[in-house]
Amino acid sequence: MIIKPRIRGFICTTAHPTGCAALIEEQIRWAQAQGPISGGPQSVLVIGGSGGYGLASRIVAGFGAGARTLSLSFEKEPAPDRTATAGWYNGVAFDRVAAAHGSYARSVNADAFADATKAQIGDIVRSDLGGVDLLVYSLAAPVRTDPNTGVLYRAVIKPIGHVLHTKTLNVEKGLVDEADLAPATLEEIQSTVKVMGGEDWERWVVHLHQQRLLNPGFKTVAYTYIGSGLTWPIYWEGTLGKAKEDLDRVAAALRTLLEPLGGDARVAVLKAVVTQASSAIPAVPLYISILFKVMKQMNLHEDCIRHIDRLFRGHLYNGSTVQSFDDVGRWRLDGWELREDVQTELQQRWARVNTANVMEVSDLAGFRRDFLRIFGFEADGVDYDAEVSP
Repeated sequence: MIIKPRIRGFICTTAHPTGCAALIEEQIRWAQAQGPISGGPQSVLVIGGSGGYGLASRIVAGFGAGARTLSLSFEKEPAPDRTATAGWYNGVAFDRVAAAHGSYARSVNADAFADATKAQIGDIVRSDLGGVDLLVYSLAAPVRTDPNTGVLYRAVIKPIGHVLHTKTLNVEKGLVDEADLAPATLEEIQSTVKVMGGEDWERWVVHLHQQRLLNPGFKTVAYTYIGSGLTWPIYWEGTLGKAKEDLDRVAAALRTLLEPLGGDARVAVLKAVVTQASSAIPAVPLYISILFKVMKQMNLHEDCIRHIDRLFRGHLYNGSTVQSFDDVGRWRLDGWELREDVQTELQQRWARVNTANVMEVSDLAGFRRDFLRIFGFEADGVDYDAEVSP
């Protein structure tokens, strides 16, 4: 079939296998060109490694540090009449390239929240890796079933305590509008924390620790986003922020657990990028579009792979002595986004952006391109008019 983007709201329901493979190879070539990461991990488990920052972490670990990588994600497989999800194609492409380079790589498709999956991954780690040097937790999921109670929880993206009036962007049509977002109930807040908080990250590390699968010096990192004052009402001060605060609780608990191993657990605060998750958050696509324009003009912009490479080389490994922790012990990689000159210019543009000038004051074209690349489209050198089997 000829596969084209089919966009519905903030998701694309198709993915291009050839395009996904081309983009994986493009990022791998970039990672290799940066040279080896000194003292990097040799066995890495990525929970949520099929896209975004999780996939970038796998690429940097595998082709920057030469690590054996095991990735877990929950993706839809292809059928003769429909495509797989992009993450499924990404895993296949990564594993194929790694094998061609003589490196171990395995992508597992299963529910990361389930205890049975933790047992399955533990068995794979024991038989194939022997132990884990680094666990990256980069999971973004809308629902979670509590393995202890069987209760299904759903995450919501809402403000807390008040109705939020904010600007929004219809990415497909380029329409800037305004919306009133109703506040979350207490039950919705608690459900969002159960889905997107630190409970599952903690269960993963504890399980592997109990199975004696954590190597000496083991590290684990979970990714979060805080943003600036423009996004705080819907993000950090909203339901998502409550969930992300729970990561801090878990990080502190895990540092105590890992101390006898000489290990460490940190939350890493990253910059805003275009992902399926960020595209779904009201106000955030408009914020990101303006941010990209400003950061590109100031030569500060990084995509996922470049940002994660800086995390690995400048903070986690490579003999780094940088200790850029904030007051609760998080790695801070969002400093360029939060620079005063960046935020001042961004706020001025936010105040005057509208449908008529959105293409001028923002990088909406770049946002759209990055969005399509999530699904394997807009890759250089790919013939999107050619027949391809899903």
